[in-house]
Amino acid sequence: MKSQSNDARPFSVMVNKEIADHIRSWRFIILIALIVLTFIASMYVSLANIKQATGNTKDPNHVFLYLKLLTTTDNSVPPFHVFLSFLAPLLGISLGFDAINSEQNSGTLTRLMAQPIYRDNLLLAKFVSALVVVSSLFLTLALLMIGGGLVITGVRVEPQELLRIFGFIVITIAYVAFWLSLSIMLSIQFRQAATSALTAIGIWLFFTIFYQIVINLAVKSFLPDPSFLTQEQVISYNNLILNLQRIAPSQLYSDAITTLLIPSVRSLGPVTMEQMARAIPSVLPFKESVLIVWPQVSGLLASTVSCFALAYYLFMRREIRS
Repeated sequence: MKSQSNDARPFSVMVNKEIADHIRSWRFIILIALIVLTFIASMYVSLANIKQATGNTKDPNHVFLYLKLLTTTDNSVPPFHVFLSFLAPLLGISLGFDAINSEQNSGTLTRLMAQPIYRDNLLLAKFVSALVVVSSLFLTLALLMIGGGLVITGVRVEPQELLRIFGFIVITIAYVAFWLSLSIMLSIQFRQAATSALTAIGIWLFFTIFYQIVINLAVKSFLPDPSFLTQEQVISYNNLILNLQRIAPSQLYSDAITTLLIPSVRSLGPVTMEQMARAIPSVLPFKESVLIVWPQVSGLLASTVSCFALAYYLFMRREIRS
């Protein structure tokens, strides 16, 4: 028990030190300001249109006021979760692109490893400290949204809404964790922080913008004329395109949070006309929505673990002496 406490103390000290460094850094303050400003803008637009959104009885989701705060828009400003699909990767990249190479270039890594601490504790402290900061940020924003909604509307939050909102936070944290682990791995692979940052941003831009274009062009070049295909063949081709697009983390994140924040979403794939005719517009229980998005959540977690495992492997084999 004594040895375990002695091992845990250096780790907690490193985590606290990294958290303090993140909070005091200007790049983190700028990104926090951008996220908070987009949050305020999205909430303002949502509150301005919330009466119309909740008054539409044809919409099965109109009873979920707090979910409408996250999804309602008048097309002048995107909803908050759409903003996050672009800003969350930047937040993860900014917290990890110079996690290791800046320490090595400044010479502090050699002095740090001369202390009685383990290499894996240093790498884990870098990862955990950033996740603590990100989790505190999104949890605070969610509580501010719920508290502001209670004060302005006086409507109490339903348990299912609360579960879906916190599920949205967990998935967002997992999305940031993937980009954080990727950027930490790149900071180990490349000696210069600028190189690791540009590589991470290039990967983000490829999966966010160009990947879907490449998939559509590649599939359509081999796709026969749709007029000669049966309905089953069209559905199979659409499923193929969707499965290829879901290799991108942004697509996994978008599918997962859309299903959680819009309870009436019952499928993430193409639906036949017969299935649409038999379907009754209604909301799904939280458990059923989680079952739908579990493959997407598993994909994000598996990608995060794979990137962190590769970073661990590279760091444990790296020569840190100048």
